[in-house]
Amino acid sequence: MDSDQGYDVLMVGCGDLGSRIGLRLAERGHRVLALRRDAAKVPAPLTGLSVDLTTDVPALPDLSLRFLVVALTARPRTEEAYRATYVDGMRRALDAVAATGRLPERAVLVSSTGVHGEPQDGSPVTEDTPPAPADGPARMLLEAEQLFHERLPHGTVLRCSGLYAGDSTRLLDRVREGADPDPGRWTNRIHRDDAAAAVVHLLTRTEAPDPVYLGNDDEPALLGDVAREVARLLGEDPPPAADATAGTDATPHGKRISNARLRASGWTPAYPTYREGYAALLRR
Repeated sequence: MDSDQGYDVLMVGCGDLGSRIGLRLAERGHRVLALRRDAAKVPAPLTGLSVDLTTDVPALPDLSLRFLVVALTARPRTEEAYRATYVDGMRRALDAVAATGRLPERAVLVSSTGVHGEPQDGSPVTEDTPPAPADGPARMLLEAEQLFHERLPHGTVLRCSGLYAGDSTRLLDRVREGADPDPGRWTNRIHRDDAAAAVVHLLTRTEAPDPVYLGNDDEPALLGDVAREVARLLGEDPPPAADATAGTDATPHGKRISNARLRASGWTPAYPTYREGYAALLRR
C-alpha cells in the first residue's frame, strides 16, 4: 500500500458498489483508501488495503479524513454472516478510524430497504415507516444502522432497494429459463450506478443530509411487468405465469418503496425505471 497520508476518503468495503462510489469520488479529485479482503481487486486509482474485517482490526495510516463510506457485502445470506460483517466487521473498522484521532466530516452507511416490512394498509414505505425486519439478516442490518448512528451521530444511512447491473444476472437467467417470477409481487430496485451517485450526492451536497434515506428508482413495479419487459428486450417469450395473469384482478402483494425524500434532496436517477435500466444493461 502507498504510504502517502493524503487519503481523504475511506471506503469500508469495496466490492462492485463500493468501487463505483470510490471511482466517482476519485474523479472529483479525492484520494481514496479502500478496505477489502483482497486489495488487488480494488480498482485504480483507488488504493487498497487487505483486511478481513470479520476477524481483524485494520491498521490505518494517518488520514486527512473527510468522507467515510461503509459498503459491505456479506455471504452467505445468514444471520451469522451478516452479524460478522455488518455489525462486528463495521465495529472493527470504526474502532480503527477512532484510533487515528480523526472523525469524518460526512459518513454514509449503505444498508437495505429489507429492514422494512410490508405495511398492512398497502401504503408506500417511507423513511418514517418504522423498521420491521422479517429475518435474521435484516435484523443485523438494523443493528448495524443503530451502531453506525451511535458511533457517528451525524452519519447518514442509505437504505437501498434491490441493486441490479454489475455481476447479478438472476432475473435475466430466470426469464431465459421461463421460470415463474411471482408476477403479482411488488418489487423495488435501483441501478448500481444510481446508488453510487446517491452516496456521492449525500457526501458532497451543500446542506447536511438527513439521518436516513431510501434509495429506489421512481417506479416500484410488479415483477411480472418487469419480467415481460426483460423478455421483450431479450427477444424471449414472456414467462408463462406473467403472461397468464396479465389483465386479471389478482391482488398485488409486497411493499412499494418511495424515493421522495432522496429526490427532494437533489438526487436524480439516470435510470428512473426498470425500462431504462435493463435497456441500457442489455445493450452492452
